Amino acid sequence: MRITRTGGGHGRRTATLATTVLTASALLLTGCSSDDSDGSDANGNITLTVADFGQFGYKEAGLFAKYHELHPKITVKEETTANEQDYYPKLLQQLNTGSGLADVTGIEVGRIKEVVDTQSGKFADLSKTINVNDWVSWKEKQATAKDGTVIGAGTDIGPMSLCYRKDLFEKAGLPTDREAVAKAVAGGWEDYLKLGEQYKKKAPSGTYFMDSASAMYNAVVSSSAQQYYDTDGKPAYKDSQSVKQGWGLAAEAADKKLSQGLPQFTDAWNAALRKGTVATVACPAWMAGQISINSGDSFKGKWDISRAPGSTAANWGGSFLAVPKSGKHVKEATELVKWLTAPEQQAAVFKAIGVFPSNKGAYELADVKNAKLPYFSDAPIGQIYAEEAKSIPEAVLGAKDGVIKDTISTQINNMERRGTKPADAWKAATESIDKALG
Repeated sequence: MRITRTGGGHGRRTATLATTVLTASALLLTGCSSDDSDGSDANGNITLTVADFGQFGYKEAGLFAKYHELHPKITVKEETTANEQDYYPKLLQQLNTGSGLADVTGIEVGRIKEVVDTQSGKFADLSKTINVNDWVSWKEKQATAKDGTVIGAGTDIGPMSLCYRKDLFEKAGLPTDREAVAKAVAGGWEDYLKLGEQYKKKAPSGTYFMDSASAMYNAVVSSSAQQYYDTDGKPAYKDSQSVKQGWGLAAEAADKKLSQGLPQFTDAWNAALRKGTVATVACPAWMAGQISINSGDSFKGKWDISRAPGSTAANWGGSFLAVPKSGKHVKEATELVKWLTAPEQQAAVFKAIGVFPSNKGAYELADVKNAKLPYFSDAPIGQIYAEEAKSIPEAVLGAKDGVIKDTISTQINNMERRGTKPADAWKAATESIDKALG
């Protein structure tokens, strides 16, 4: 969805702040006519607004323009916020006041549980519009309320991989073939750190093994069914084995200075990719597009993609499209959501920006099944991500997953950048989280 990633990186991409209207003809239609109270003009032309964050890929895939061709009386306008952390509070405010909402709104996976539990009555039920069984088994469950109402249609998911710089690995005396790299980290993220120590011994000047220990932390936690909450819906992050493992590995990475210590999707992180100082990035499917955008043409073919460390599949990220009941064109908006999340359209987005479909029907389409990324040395991402997606555990979600993840990530960054001791960082994280949880 995605390419956000809010501070700690729940699940999506960062993009340039923009409001995009696709198709010049559509602009002409709406610009030369006066709208009436229901948002349509005298000829029945309507404009549907889609509010999202980061990079959902619809513009890049030309889907809004295509939808206008299929439905000449409907123009789709995208309103994009760069950072999901800015987007979500605004969405909650709009839901609480009942005004300012778009016809279609994106919801990030780190927020979906809270929205389902507290705001589901304000969204159209999509269960009669989409077939929830078309998605990977756990995806639509995340957007389903206790009464069976489905408030969101799944866009992408984030099967995990490892993105790495072949040229830097070669200079450091490490294997460069993607199968050899996968073998080197087959034992898990502990092996990943061992590889980092080898890299550090002969690292090219000014380079670092990984971008951020908090990113590695998020990848570790994402491979577990139990993350921040237990099955009874109670916060359990203090006792979570995945959190303990991820925190310990992050503390080790910070102590051994294997990371450049850059919070992802910041200007400094973008600059590091552009300068070529980062050798590896924990890489959910949507991350490849972010790396290629920020690294630029000079590093094309120098990056590659391997399977993620360990044998446990992981999902990091993903989003949903929902339709607020308060919209003027709920029926038309619902049909747009159904179309945007159908296999063919999800495959088109994957081809355009590399975010992996959550609709299983897309996996057998050529644009997904045979997909390779030229920027990443023709890595067979269709095969890598589809294989990973089949065995991703169904994670237990909680209402404040995003808050917990962001807070812990911030303290990991403090260990890296400020030298905060792990015990002090953990104390600060838990105090802040407990305050937020009330």
